[in-house]
Amino acid sequence: MKPTVYIETTIVSYLTALPSRDLIRAGHQQLTVEWWQQVRPQVECVVSPFVLAEAERGDADAAARRMKAIEPMRILVPNSEIRSLANEYYALLELPEKARTDAAHLAISVWYEINYLLTWNCTHIASGVTRRRITEFNGKQNLFTPIICTPEELMEV
Repeated sequence: MKPTVYIETTIVSYLTALPSRDLIRAGHQQLTVEWWQQVRPQVECVVSPFVLAEAERGDADAAARRMKAIEPMRILVPNSEIRSLANEYYALLELPEKARTDAAHLAISVWYEINYLLTWNCTHIASGVTRRRITEFNGKQNLFTPIICTPEELMEV
């Protein structure tokens, strides 16, 4: 059975964006393309309605590219337990309102027991503080914890 990977919105954004002049962003874009070509075929990628909603926003051409990239992926359906868990994560992580969806990405990955949550959001999702808090909280609640990582950290499966 292939490992499962939750594709958070920043991944498809970096994958489909026009090349950046910013060196760090350009490096992330290149790593994302390499991950997409080399690792994605070896895993089962999944998304959620949260990803779809974020991917649809903004420039119509860019949104169309993002939606096309995630079109073949299985969509994980949220339920009341996931929404409740997302609210707990939102409070636990002390996220700003604009980052409320980040808690939802975490909650749906946990509830569905997805092996990896792949993201470039190193502020609210792939930060050391978030990883520690989620791991500790989930351990106390006897919940599964996915490996939260960037494409750079998941170049082999």
